[in-house]
Amino acid sequence: MSAQVAVVIGGGSGLGRATALALHAEGYRVTVADANLAGAEAVAAEFGGTAASADVTDEKAIESLFADVLAREGSVDVVVNTAGMSGFSAITDHDVAEWRTVIDVNLVGAMIVIKHAARVMGPGGSIVSLTSLNARQPGAGLSAYCAAKAGLSMLTGVAALELGPQGIRVNAIAPGLVITPLTEGIQMVPGVQEDYVENTPLGRAGTPEEIADAAVYLCSSKASWITGEVLDINGGAHLMRYPDIGKHLTAMLG
Repeated sequence: MSAQVAVVIGGGSGLGRATALALHAEGYRVTVADANLAGAEAVAAEFGGTAASADVTDEKAIESLFADVLAREGSVDVVVNTAGMSGFSAITDHDVAEWRTVIDVNLVGAMIVIKHAARVMGPGGSIVSLTSLNARQPGAGLSAYCAAKAGLSMLTGVAALELGPQGIRVNAIAPGLVITPLTEGIQMVPGVQEDYVENTPLGRAGTPEEIADAAVYLCSSKASWITGEVLDINGGAHLMRYPDIGKHLTAMLG
């Protein structure tokens, strides 16, 4: 078995599914892991991969996931973490428990994945996280999500510093608006998607496949001298302004 081994966390839908399919197409032996095991199983069945349960907020579960993949496949070469969640509330109204949950999934969970992926990887390993346009562009009502994704960008740099001497590369991708289950709620608010597109120089939303292609590149030997990078893939949206989601919500609710 000469193909490299990849683990895609959050692979049961959206960007994770697209990334799992793209890695498989490049010859990787892919384990699709997701908190929704049924979703992971459905995606793995599309190409004969392996499915696993993975809650990024459960350190023991993530540690076990990588131990199981290592025992079964003999190595863990590539890890792509696409797990994430969002929420919407003004800071003055935000439930603190809900705020912490968003931080826990997007930032603490990413740290747990990096920690335990690096423990089982050898030289040449690659870890890619999914951050967001909101890592650099604030959005009213998105305090927890923006803070978590900005933190993940800095975590990527620190991890790259620490793991570089082991030959492990750590990078991230920061997508703009991509049509996935994670963005379904926003799409239901009239005017929001149009506002995104108007503030994207290339004039459209992205596709999951465009993000997946970037992840495959960062995992490959073609990116062997790239680490600590946060790659913006957003059609140029970071050059303009973020949509006023609250305004559109107010208009919708009357």
